[in-house]
Amino acid sequence: MTTILQEQKTADPKIRVCASDALLEGQKGIRFEVQHPSDGAIPAFLVRIGGEVKGYINRCSHISVEMDWPEGQFLDDSGLYIVCATHGAMYDATNGQCVGGPCRGQGLYALQTEEIDGSVWCTALYR
Repeated sequence: MTTILQEQKTADPKIRVCASDALLEGQKGIRFEVQHPSDGAIPAFLVRIGGEVKGYINRCSHISVEMDWPEGQFLDDSGLYIVCATHGAMYDATNGQCVGGPCRGQGLYALQTEEIDGSVWCTALYR
Protein backbone atom coordinates (compact mmCIF):
# COMPACT_ATOMS: atom_id res chain seq x y z
CA MET A 1 0.00 0.00 0.00
CA THR A 2 1.20 3.50 -0.78
CA THR A 3 1.48 5.77 2.24
CA ILE A 4 1.29 9.44 1.41
CA LEU A 5 2.21 11.96 4.04
CA GLN A 6 1.07 15.54 3.65
CA GLU A 7 3.16 18.24 5.29
CA GLN A 8 1.22 21.22 3.98
CA LYS A 9 -1.32 22.62 6.47
CA THR A 10 -3.93 24.04 4.09
CA ALA A 11 -7.68 23.51 4.54
CA ASP A 12 -7.94 20.69 1.96
CA PRO A 13 -4.45 19.82 0.70
CA LYS A 14 -4.25 17.64 -2.39
CA ILE A 15 -1.91 14.73 -2.87
CA ARG A 16 -0.77 12.99 -6.03
CA VAL A 17 -1.82 9.36 -5.70
CA CYS A 18 -0.80 7.81 -9.03
CA ALA A 19 -0.44 8.28 -12.77
CA SER A 20 -3.78 8.39 -14.59
CA ASP A 21 -2.87 5.36 -16.72
CA ALA A 22 -2.34 3.25 -13.57
CA LEU A 23 -6.13 3.06 -13.17
CA LEU A 24 -7.81 0.98 -15.85
CA GLU A 25 -11.56 1.03 -16.44
CA GLY A 26 -13.33 -1.53 -14.22
CA GLN A 27 -10.06 -3.13 -13.09
CA LYS A 28 -7.95 -3.32 -9.94
CA GLY A 29 -7.98 -0.27 -7.67
CA ILE A 30 -5.14 1.71 -6.13
CA ARG A 31 -4.80 1.74 -2.33
CA PHE A 32 -3.37 4.72 -0.44
CA GLU A 33 -3.93 6.58 2.83
CA VAL A 34 -5.46 9.91 3.78
CA GLN A 35 -5.06 11.73 7.06
CA HIS A 36 -7.84 12.12 9.61
CA PRO A 37 -7.36 15.00 12.09
CA SER A 38 -7.71 12.75 15.15
CA ASP A 39 -7.33 9.17 13.84
CA GLY A 40 -4.18 9.60 11.74
CA ALA A 41 -3.69 7.57 8.55
CA ILE A 42 -6.90 6.05 7.14
CA PRO A 43 -6.91 3.51 4.25
CA ALA A 44 -8.52 4.68 1.01
CA PHE A 45 -8.74 3.56 -2.61
CA LEU A 46 -9.32 4.72 -6.17
CA VAL A 47 -11.11 2.96 -9.05
CA ARG A 48 -11.95 4.08 -12.59
CA ILE A 49 -15.63 3.75 -13.56
CA GLY A 50 -17.33 5.27 -16.61
CA GLY A 51 -14.09 7.01 -17.55
CA GLU A 52 -13.95 8.82 -14.19
CA VAL A 53 -11.77 8.26 -11.15
CA LYS A 54 -13.70 7.63 -7.94
CA GLY A 55 -12.13 7.65 -4.48
CA TYR A 56 -13.50 6.22 -1.25
CA ILE A 57 -12.42 5.45 2.31
CA ASN A 58 -11.60 1.73 2.43
CA ARG A 59 -14.17 0.91 5.09
CA CYS A 60 -17.41 -1.00 4.62
CA SER A 61 -20.43 0.90 5.93
CA HIS A 62 -21.92 -2.31 7.36
CA ILE A 63 -18.96 -3.34 9.53
CA SER A 64 -15.83 -1.23 9.74
CA VAL A 65 -13.47 -3.53 7.79
CA GLU A 66 -11.29 -2.94 4.74
CA MET A 67 -13.12 -4.19 1.69
CA ASP A 68 -10.57 -5.62 -0.73
CA TRP A 69 -9.22 -9.14 -0.94
CA PRO A 70 -6.86 -9.70 -2.61
CA GLU A 71 -5.30 -6.25 -2.22
CA GLY A 72 -6.73 -3.73 -4.71
CA GLN A 73 -9.62 -5.98 -5.79
CA PHE A 74 -12.64 -3.80 -5.02
CA LEU A 75 -14.84 -4.35 -8.08
CA ASP A 76 -17.03 -7.30 -8.97
CA ASP A 77 -16.58 -9.22 -12.23
CA SER A 78 -18.77 -6.73 -14.14
CA GLY A 79 -16.53 -3.84 -13.02
CA LEU A 80 -19.62 -1.85 -11.97
CA TYR A 81 -19.95 -2.57 -8.25
CA ILE A 82 -17.63 -2.28 -5.27
CA VAL A 83 -17.98 -5.40 -3.15
CA CYS A 84 -16.91 -5.98 0.44
CA ALA A 85 -14.88 -9.20 0.40
CA THR A 86 -15.80 -9.92 4.03
CA HIS A 87 -19.58 -10.19 3.69
CA GLY A 88 -20.65 -9.22 0.19
CA ALA A 89 -22.11 -5.74 0.70
CA MET A 90 -22.41 -4.14 -2.76
CA TYR A 91 -22.02 -0.46 -3.62
CA ASP A 92 -22.60 1.45 -6.85
CA ALA A 93 -19.05 2.32 -7.89
CA THR A 94 -20.15 5.64 -9.42
CA ASN A 95 -21.49 7.10 -6.16
CA GLY A 96 -20.70 4.67 -3.31
CA GLN A 97 -24.36 4.01 -2.40
CA CYS A 98 -25.36 0.58 -1.11
CA VAL A 99 -27.24 -1.47 -3.72
CA GLY A 100 -27.33 -4.85 -2.02
CA GLY A 101 -26.36 -6.92 0.96
CA PRO A 102 -26.14 -6.03 4.63
CA CYS A 103 -25.20 -2.34 4.17
CA ARG A 104 -28.94 -1.50 4.09
CA GLY A 105 -28.98 1.80 2.21
CA GLN A 106 -25.79 3.19 3.70
CA GLY A 107 -22.93 4.36 1.54
CA LEU A 108 -19.19 4.65 1.34
CA TYR A 109 -17.42 7.88 2.28
CA ALA A 110 -16.43 9.47 -1.04
CA LEU A 111 -13.22 11.46 -1.48
CA GLN A 112 -12.64 14.38 -3.83
CA THR A 113 -10.52 13.32 -6.79
CA GLU A 114 -9.37 14.97 -9.99
CA GLU A 115 -7.07 14.25 -12.89
CA ILE A 116 -4.53 16.90 -13.82
CA ASP A 117 -1.81 16.52 -16.45
CA GLY A 118 -1.78 12.71 -16.40
CA SER A 119 -1.91 12.33 -12.61
CA VAL A 120 -4.69 11.49 -10.14
CA TRP A 121 -4.99 13.84 -7.19
CA CYS A 122 -7.06 13.40 -4.04
CA THR A 123 -7.94 15.62 -1.11
CA ALA A 124 -5.53 14.53 1.61
CA LEU A 125 -7.78 15.11 4.61
CA TYR A 126 -10.72 12.96 5.59
CA ARG A 127 -13.20 14.44 8.10
